[in-house]
Amino acid sequence: MKKDILEKGAIVQRDKETYAIAPHIPGGLTEPAQLRRIADVAERFGAQALKLTSAQRIAIVGLPEEKLDQIWEELGEKPGAAIGMCVRSVKICPGTTFCKRGQQNSVEVGLELDRKYHGMELPWKFKMGVSGCPNDCGEVCIKDVGLIGSPKGWNVMVGGNGGGRPRLSFKLMEHVPSDEEALKVVDHIVTWFKAKDRRCRLGKFVEEMGIEAFKAEVLDGLKI
Repeated sequence: MKKDILEKGAIVQRDKETYAIAPHIPGGLTEPAQLRRIADVAERFGAQALKLTSAQRIAIVGLPEEKLDQIWEELGEKPGAAIGMCVRSVKICPGTTFCKRGQQNSVEVGLELDRKYHGMELPWKFKMGVSGCPNDCGEVCIKDVGLIGSPKGWNVMVGGNGGGRPRLSFKLMEHVPSDEEALKVVDHIVTWFKAKDRRCRLGKFVEEMGIEAFKAEVLDGLKI
């Protein structure tokens, strides 16, 4: 029976014969040329479907294994990090760039997080989110780490995840005043998680330690 092919970002489908891939679309922001390439590839290689994903990507579904290398070459991209023990996605909302309700620049901050972390290998899968206001359209509430904008800055959230054992995230810090400081906090959390080298979601640490003990340990030595 065929399995996922991590190095090709390929996820085996229900038929156990074909694969789905998800070209990387940072923050779900794309352009007509990329959409045309995805559509052309889907047609040329007989894809069964194009599926919008919860991680703001477009999955090309039902592709033959022997064509995967050629498909990525024609897309002009390296395989995306939709699977594996890594930072899989950074989901972002339109923020102050586009949304009338935006209170912080989630697009700029989210794209910077994507640039720095997408595909980074970690002990376990890891997801991020950035929302420009408390409506939380970036779904930070179910992300390992995320930022939610407020009029006074960023609220840093940790420990959320979906899946079979869903958890809602906890507020680690509030009103972090600048983008640079918020990014520094996220980096501190990711570094801490990587150093622990344990095969579990970040929320498991929060659950076991309690948010106050987790906060004290993770933020120890952080200066912003």
